Amino acid sequence: MCYLFLTIPNLFAIGILLKVIEHVANPAEFCKSLAALTVPDGATIISTINRSMRSYATAIVAAEYLLHWLPKGTHEWSSFLTPEELVLILQRANITVREMAGFVYNPLTGRWSLSDDISVNFIAFGTKNCQ
Repeated sequence: MCYLFLTIPNLFAIGILLKVIEHVANPAEFCKSLAALTVPDGATIISTINRSMRSYATAIVAAEYLLHWLPKGTHEWSSFLTPEELVLILQRANITVREMAGFVYNPLTGRWSLSDDISVNFIAFGTKNCQ
């Protein structure tokens, strides 16, 4: 996983970070950097994995060890964020979460879709507050 932050403030109108934040060492600083690069009222979309027993069973045990969809050790359960933690981190970074939804995979169709179930994967949409 690789990412680069430029030092030019207010550069992007939208930041899309899918399945990244659970791999960074300091999610709060990561989100502050993201906010610094986002224009006022700019959008932020973040998807991640909830820190729940169900996510441990599906994202680690099933995906890494049983189904071998991912290399073993890709995820560390303690690095997952709950929806409440992500909202708080984003608020402290001057980003207001406007919507949140679950993100579920259907193995029969091979497709992802939005859901009310945020117990494993979820996605949040927020906007940077005007200063």
